[in-house]
Amino acid sequence: MPGGITFAAPPAARSETVETSPTTFGRIFPHLPPFAQATDRVKAALIEMGRPGGLLDANDQLSAGPVLLITDPSLSLNNPNNPAHTAGTTFAGQFIDHDVTFDRGSRLGVPTNPGGATNTRTPSLDLDSVYGAGPNDSPQLYDPVDRAKLRIGSSGIFEDVPRHTDNSAIIGDPRNDEHIMLAGLHAAFILFHNKTVDRVRADDRRATFRQVFREARRLTTWHYQWLVLNEFLPLFVGQSVVDDVLRRRRFYRPEIGEAFMPVEFQGACYRFGHSMVRPSYRANLKGDNGNPFFGMIFDPAGEGQADPVDLRGGAVAARRFVGWQTFFDFGDGNVKPNKLIDSKLSTPLFNLPLGAIASHDQPQSLPQRTLLRHLTWSLPSGQTVAARMGVTPLASTDLDDLRQLNAGFETSTPLWSYVLKEAEVMAGGRTLGPVGGRIVAEVLIGLLQSDPDAYLVAQPRWQPTFGPSRGSFRMIDFLTYAGVDPASRHAAQPTFA
Repeated sequence: MPGGITFAAPPAARSETVETSPTTFGRIFPHLPPFAQATDRVKAALIEMGRPGGLLDANDQLSAGPVLLITDPSLSLNNPNNPAHTAGTTFAGQFIDHDVTFDRGSRLGVPTNPGGATNTRTPSLDLDSVYGAGPNDSPQLYDPVDRAKLRIGSSGIFEDVPRHTDNSAIIGDPRNDEHIMLAGLHAAFILFHNKTVDRVRADDRRATFRQVFREARRLTTWHYQWLVLNEFLPLFVGQSVVDDVLRRRRFYRPEIGEAFMPVEFQGACYRFGHSMVRPSYRANLKGDNGNPFFGMIFDPAGEGQADPVDLRGGAVAARRFVGWQTFFDFGDGNVKPNKLIDSKLSTPLFNLPLGAIASHDQPQSLPQRTLLRHLTWSLPSGQTVAARMGVTPLASTDLDDLRQLNAGFETSTPLWSYVLKEAEVMAGGRTLGPVGGRIVAEVLIGLLQSDPDAYLVAQPRWQPTFGPSRGSFRMIDFLTYAGVDPASRHAAQPTFA
C-alpha cells in the first residue's frame, strides 16, 4: 500500500460487536478494516504526529501570557478564532460528552474489543453525570436535609461543586472538575435542578419527595436536551444536517431502548471539540481582587499551587468561579469566541496536568492520547468511512503534511485527524464536514430518538417553559434560570452552605 502502511483484517472479535449493549461500546461500521495495524512503527508515527511542537500544535506564543493570547491574534496565527461560536460552546460540548460516554478500562494503543469494554455513562442524554444513580443509590450527591435537591458548594464567593476536605469534587462524573468552566457548568445544572424542585413543590404541595424529584429531573433533563438539539448541535454540524438527520438516520440506527455508544463517535468524531479550545480564557470580570481573572486553560506552573495560576479544577479560592458573560452572549459585549474546528490545537493541550486525565497516566499530550485510542478501538480510516457513507473523500493533497510521517496516513488517515481536516477544508472550520458532522448528528439525535424517556419520544411537541417565552430557550436562559447570569450576580452576592 502507499507509504508502506499495512491494512489488517478485522479481528475475529469484531463480528461479535454487531450485537450491542447499552453498558459497553460498539461500532457503527463493524465491517470496515482498521486504518492501520497496532505496530511499533504505527504507534511511533502517531506519537510523532501528536507531540508538542508537532504537526497538530498551533504553536501559540504562550510566553506572551493569557491576556495577550486573547487580545492579540498575531500570537496565534495558526489558531484563528471561530466567528460562529462563543467560547462556551467548547465546554457545553465537553459537558455533553461526559454525559454519554466514559471509558475507564481500555488501554491506550492496545487493541480492545469495544463489546467487552464498559461505558460507565448511560448512552442517553439523561444527565446521569449530574444525578448519578439517584438519591437512594448516590446519596453523597444529594442535600441531606432535602434529598430531592442536589448538594451545592461554594468557592468562597459564588457557587462551586461540593467538595471533600482535599478539594476533590463530590459529583457524578469526576471529569467535570477538570477545569473551572466545567465545574461551573456542573454547578449551574445543580442550581437549575434545585430551583426546579422549588417550582414543582409550589405547583403541587401534596407531591411526595419521589414525585418532586422525578418531575424536577424530567424538566431539567428535557430543557438540557432541548439545548443540545436546538442550540449546540446546529453549531457543531449546521442546521441543515440536523434537519436531515431528524428526518432519517442512515448509519446509527438503534431501536428505542437499544442505544449504545459507538467508538467512531467516542474515540474520534466527537473529539473535534479539542480543536475549539483556546489557550487562555478570562474566567470572570472582577473575581481577582476586583480585576478580571485571566488564566491559561492549563499551565505547568500551576502544579501544586493551592490557587493555581491556570484554570485547572480541584482547587478552591475566591476567584475560582465563572463569569458566564465571557462564554455566552448576554448582549453586553463581553463574550469571546472559541477556536475554529481545524487541524491545529492550542499549545497547552500538549501538556495536560495529570489531574485532568481521568486515568492519571502518560502521555500528557491530548492529541497523542486521542490518536493512540484509534489503535485501542481499531478505528477505520477517514477515507474508508467516507466511502462507506457515499461522501467524496478528501484529496491526498489535503493531507499532504502527513507524508512526512512515512506511515501512509495521507491515504489512510486516523478518523479524528481526518474529521478535523475535513472541517477545515470543507466548512472553513466553522462546523464539521460531511463525515464528522453526519456521525455526530446521527449519534446525538439517535440517543434522543432511542430513549423512551427523552422528550422527542415521550412528548415530541414539548417546548421549554423556563425561558422568556414558551418554546424560546437558549443557554443564556438556562444560566439565568439557574441564577448564575451576570444580572443575578450583580443584584446580590449569594451565599451557599
